[in-house]
Amino acid sequence: MNLSPSQLQAGSFTLVLNEVSGDRRLPIIIGMFEAQAIAIEMEKLSPTRPLTHDLFRSFAKSFDFSVEEIHISDIQEGVFYSRIICTDGIRQKNIDARPSDAVAIALRFNAPIYTTDEVLAVAGIAADDDAPAETPPKEIRVKGRSSLTNLSTEELNAMLSEAIANEEYERAAQIRDEIEKRN
Repeated sequence: MNLSPSQLQAGSFTLVLNEVSGDRRLPIIIGMFEAQAIAIEMEKLSPTRPLTHDLFRSFAKSFDFSVEEIHISDIQEGVFYSRIICTDGIRQKNIDARPSDAVAIALRFNAPIYTTDEVLAVAGIAADDDAPAETPPKEIRVKGRSSLTNLSTEELNAMLSEAIANEEYERAAQIRDEIEKRN
């Protein structure tokens, strides 16, 4: 992941997420305050007072909720949509969020960030072969790919329940197949 001033909109920044198992990148234009919140956490700086995303972390932890993952789930007319997947170990909640806020929260909870092939097909760009190699602190994973192999069986079962509840039967079949491989 990297963050740089936007060439397209004055006063904005471009957040670039790198694909884990591929060479695509997902650039997202974000505001200055969201960029600051992301940069502060990337650099592990401690502001004198908690920022909004730090408040979210404190609030969630006070009620024993954790962030499992972030989904950048759609793009419509150039606007990205994302969800924060939270749990208290019993219940799972999906919270609608702007991707910039979701990424800032993902960094604070060390949660993985996922997207879909469809989002990458619309908004992704090929990685520049001439760009210097870097080890980003956070990368984006494509839902439904080998990223399932990196998850625990408990996480897979939770994702399977969510996929069925959302009537995402193709995704549910992929998750079921991964669970069956382990048994």
